[in-house]
Parts: sequence; structure tokens; C-alpha cells
Amino acid sequence: MSRYLDRGAIAAGWVGVGMAVTVAVSFLLVIPIEPIYWLLAFPSGLLIGYYANSRSDRRAGPWSRILANALYAGALTGLTYALLLLGIKALFFTADDGYRDASAGGRLECSTGAGCVYERYLADGRGDELAAEGVTDVDSFTLFYWSQQSQSAGLMLVLTTVGGLGGGLMYGVVRPKTRGPAGSPAG
Repeated sequence: MSRYLDRGAIAAGWVGVGMAVTVAVSFLLVIPIEPIYWLLAFPSGLLIGYYANSRSDRRAGPWSRILANALYAGALTGLTYALLLLGIKALFFTADDGYRDASAGGRLECSTGAGCVYERYLADGRGDELAAEGVTDVDSFTLFYWSQQSQSAGLMLVLTTVGGLGGGLMYGVVRPKTRGPAGSPAG
């Protein structure tokens, strides 16, 4: 890997994994506000793409190396974002037992898992929208749901990876100058 990437970029990629895990736990599990998770994908990519080159102390060298560092760190972070989104969605999809607060109408009568998720969508008034998409039963709902989630995960991967490239471009433009003799900054 070090032939194409700097060691600092490899470490930064793992920092990006940790960042994605922290954001996912914070905004998909602890305080479930999925739009914040979405909003943080691109800036997280920017940050990790910049950090990959900063950590590598990439003061000189070809742009291709700067962009490769940023692409690696952004893609690894984005892949983690996407997999965590799918994993957490799968957890809630399979464990849904129909519980709702009494103010929302009380427990739904349904089969745990896909059946309850489908009933929840219907109870929220999305039946016409689902019917327009050809969703008429639990099986067609399951295919529709996972198709939507896969598209969402793919978008998270793209947003974070593009953000990583943007961070690499920013670093390349503002990177520190090369060092002169004896470690002092050049002229």
C-alpha cells in the first residue's frame, strides 16, 4: 500500500472509521436524528481527506499522491458510514415488534420484523405512496425498503468519498511549504 499511499493516510483512514462509528452511534442510536447523520457525511469526508495528507506531512510531491491519500481515507470512511447505516437499519427492521407510545396510538398488531415495519408505514399514512410504488404486501414492502436503504447507503459512500477528495484538494492548495536546510521553513 505504501507504494500508492502514505502511511499517514492509512492511519487517517482508520481514524475516519472511528469517526464514522462515533457519528453513527451518536445520531442513529443514542439520539436518532438521521438527517444529522446525512448532513455530516460530506464534511466528515472533507475533514478526513485533508487530515490524510496532513498526517502524512505531504509538503511536496505529486498531486496524484495527495488525491490518492484523500480518496483512500474518504472511501474507507464512506464505506463505514454506509455499512453502519445498513447495519443499524437491519437491527431495527428485524427487531420491530410494533411498540408505539400510547400517544401515537398504542402497539401495532403485527408480526415482529418486516410485518411491523410495514404496518408502521401504513399507520403513518404512507399507504397511498407505497401503493403507487407497487407495494401491496410485506414481501413487496421488504424489497422496496431494502432498495431504498441500499440507495441511501450508496449515496452516503459517494458523499463521503467526494468530500474526501475535496479535502485533499483543499490540502493541496494550502499545504505547508517544503522545509529548507536543517528543518527550517524554506524561504
